[in-house]
Amino acid sequence: MELQDIRRNIDAIDDGLVKLFAQRMECARQVAEAKQQTGKPIRDHAREREIVNRLTAQAGDAYAPYVKALYSHIFDLSRSYQSALWERRSPLEQKIATALEETQGKRLPEHALVACQGTEGAYAQQACERLFPYPDILYMSSFDGVFSAVEKGMCRYGILPIENSTAGSVTQVYDLMEKHHFYIVGAQRLRIEHRLMRKNGDSKAPITEVVSHEQALRQCSDWLAAHPEIKSTVMANTAVAAEYVANSDRDDLAVIASKACADLYGLSEVDDDISNSRNNYTRFICISRKLEIYPGARKISLMLNLAHEPGALNAVVSRLAIAGVNLLKLESRPLPGREFEFRFFFDMAASAADPDIVRLMGELEAHCDKFTFLGCYDEQ
Repeated sequence: MELQDIRRNIDAIDDGLVKLFAQRMECARQVAEAKQQTGKPIRDHAREREIVNRLTAQAGDAYAPYVKALYSHIFDLSRSYQSALWERRSPLEQKIATALEETQGKRLPEHALVACQGTEGAYAQQACERLFPYPDILYMSSFDGVFSAVEKGMCRYGILPIENSTAGSVTQVYDLMEKHHFYIVGAQRLRIEHRLMRKNGDSKAPITEVVSHEQALRQCSDWLAAHPEIKSTVMANTAVAAEYVANSDRDDLAVIASKACADLYGLSEVDDDISNSRNNYTRFICISRKLEIYPGARKISLMLNLAHEPGALNAVVSRLAIAGVNLLKLESRPLPGREFEFRFFFDMAASAADPDIVRLMGELEAHCDKFTFLGCYDEQ
């Protein structure tokens, strides 16, 4: 047969498939109505398995995997359609609606008590002052301390680094997300300029040790590799490391930190930027115990635990694609105590003010082993 003839056959088959698909979706609507009356859940794993087994047997070995993939997608679409027909709001939808009402016409407050990790001069402090013009800052010794301060109500907000353009994600913060209850209410991108500094700029003594935060050391790994004779030591924070050097009597000790630390602790610059990349940025998130969604919020973050089965992640990504949502980031972290199972973090370009997006969140919540809406926020 000629190619044109084959394509005409495909077109005719497609026309038939669309009519049959529409009929199937109408049946799905009727099923949703029946389940709503009886209180049964939308998803029926046993029924889906029965359909797949029956149809793959009919398709034969050559086409069975494709039929299984096709019907997994059809099931996702049917469940999405059925969920949209339910009149009641999920608890998440109600919470989002309340947050939007409470913050209508408002913005992040200019004055706030904010928890930051480290001490005066830390990059977290600089990010905090970008988000809040007049903050009162409570410094904590660890990231866990920042989460706890917010969760226990000691501070209304907390600032935490989440990702660096050179060194990647701050895995410790991601790992702590499961432990604490919080919401992301804002984010700030901060350009990082790591400077090499010492106490006495006129000293001729060779530098034998550099101290800083592990992320800063990682972001300056090229410079450190070029100076293998210099020992690198991890400290809790760049500002803590700068204060340590300022108070030390050692003449061979240096720190990697910001210019703000040089000014604050009276340190002398040896090199004004030793970062691996001149385009070095860190994203900081602002967290709150209460869900706050301010006007103009265009980014949503989620934390999901998915079923340990083939296609579980693909089903979520496909559903986002169907809704036209641009996925900005997908991060996975291992689940403690569960071999080869992972928790997934999603960042997406979407607004909780969009009813379709809120319904989508409700659908995902209903079909994940664990679903956590981390927040909808603006990133500056």
